[in-house]
Amino acid sequence: MCTRLVYLGPEDIVLTGRSMDWHGEIGTNIWVFPRGMERTGEVGPSSMEWTAEYGSVVASAYDIATTDGMNEAGLVANVLWLTESDYPEWDGETPGLSISLWAQYVLDNFATVAEAVENHRNEEFTVVSDEIPDEGRFATLHLSISDAAGDSAVLEYVDGELVIHHDREYQVLTNSPPFDQQLALDAYWSEIGGTAMLPGTNRPADRFARASFYVDAIPQTRDRRTATASVFGAIRNVSVPYGISTPDEPHISSTRWRTVADHRDRRYYFESALSPAVFWLDLDEVEFETDTVRSLSLGENQTNVFAGDVADELVETEPFDFLGVPAPSS
Repeated sequence: MCTRLVYLGPEDIVLTGRSMDWHGEIGTNIWVFPRGMERTGEVGPSSMEWTAEYGSVVASAYDIATTDGMNEAGLVANVLWLTESDYPEWDGETPGLSISLWAQYVLDNFATVAEAVENHRNEEFTVVSDEIPDEGRFATLHLSISDAAGDSAVLEYVDGELVIHHDREYQVLTNSPPFDQQLALDAYWSEIGGTAMLPGTNRPADRFARASFYVDAIPQTRDRRTATASVFGAIRNVSVPYGISTPDEPHISSTRWRTVADHRDRRYYFESALSPAVFWLDLDEVEFETDTVRSLSLGENQTNVFAGDVADELVETEPFDFLGVPAPSS
């Protein structure tokens, strides 16, 4: 499930691209959340609470979780599958945060990667996971964040402990294995050199090697259109052809959609695998000083066709309910 890469171009151009790979319909729609929304962690009486400082544009999953998005400060958050995730046992008393809100919590509250990392290092709350509805499978995710200055971080729960990898050079993330092992694989392939040979399967480790090569090989350009096209080309190269799925390995599934977020110019692009066109939202043209939540319905399997700027096609909508996790019994 998924690949994420960050392009660092000249004159502070920063673009984050990602693919969403999933074995079936993922129920994605586009949502615009204003600043000032009141939220809770959705885990019962000990849920953490906050008021959104920043508005955001997000892509949902099943309209119960935020999987991807960018806020008005140019911060991007993406969640990707990590089978090896092992979350700490929640005591029911420490403030809790449902995993469905993890990305949204970051988008609501922080302008930079450094701010989000510092907040997580304090470990004043616990991320709480549960089974995906109708899947019979525990949600095991890690989180990547990137900002308008080109900084990056990857946050994972491994052996019950939060592990944070924070460095501008951490531009690429896929699924398994945990990120420290992905870095070791990258070191191996970088010695071989991508022009000589690159691994070509759909496995996460191979996608990581290809994404790492292409994100550095695509043109360094000041032109936004060329840079965006190059990032889309790179993320398409590590996508999984539609119709391919490995039931016992959710990290090897068809690519359902792709996004590219332009941090500096605050433009959020979306491309469905079943639609012939790319559409986008300019965050400068989106009203975040309002009580109104708006959405763009993408249809089953994201087959509704949109192209170009879709700000005028957003519809006022009641916000979806994030998937909660029951509080532990006493």
